[in-house]
Amino acid sequence: AAAEAILSVVGDELAVDKIVPSPLDPRVAPAVAEAVAAAARAEGVTD
Repeated sequence: AAAEAILSVVGDELAVDKIVPSPLDPRVAPAVAEAVAAAARAEGVTD
């Protein structure tokens, strides 16, 4: 889930020299958090 979220952030910017967004990109953390939370809910993981 996290890898797919990171890929979605790169989107149209994907290029030979840019396959991973900067860790400082403000879109990365929220996208990964949302994707991981959704995957956890789908798998029935609880606190």
